[in-house]
Amino acid sequence: MIAELWAFSGLMLMGQFSPGPDMLILTRTSLAEGPKTGCLMASGIATGLVVHSILAISGVAVVFSRGGSAALVIKWLAAAYLLWLAYGLFQKSDEDEEVVVPKGSPYLRGLFCNLLNPKAFVFFVSVVSPFLLGDHPVWWPYALGLIVVGQALVFWSLWVWLLQNAKVRKGYLRAGPVIDLVFALALIGLSVSLVV
Repeated sequence: MIAELWAFSGLMLMGQFSPGPDMLILTRTSLAEGPKTGCLMASGIATGLVVHSILAISGVAVVFSRGGSAALVIKWLAAAYLLWLAYGLFQKSDEDEEVVVPKGSPYLRGLFCNLLNPKAFVFFVSVVSPFLLGDHPVWWPYALGLIVVGQALVFWSLWVWLLQNAKVRKGYLRAGPVIDLVFALALIGLSVSLVV
């Protein structure tokens, strides 16, 4: 179980640092408005992840516990989605998607950016599914949720502070394609393990 938790943690960490709406808005806000604003935004994003985690983990756990065709359909849909995400990372151009950074409370901007991203929920269902299969203790789904939210809060706040250093900023921009490639390969492996 410890190995599974480490694998889940690593996969979620790669997913959270792979460019997406949350990461883009957090990075741009932190660079433009400073570390305090960035940390407030990271807290808002983490709060949104609490909602996504609860919905995804509890719903998938219930369906898998009942088994049957619904569980099979979720497995195949989740595997297909993970492959689609991996394909998108392989095909990704150098152009970042445009993220509008509105004014207002940084906490609320982070919260709504996360909550209004429909891909976040589907991603959680897809990534969490393989880790809910099999026999696990009662606390297992809570541990997965805690990993998701804890990582977001700690590592995104750390990211905000690291972005204040020009070398870190340049290093991240250079390493972005490698991060995407590693994440795409991990998603393919997860997709295969889900249906096998």
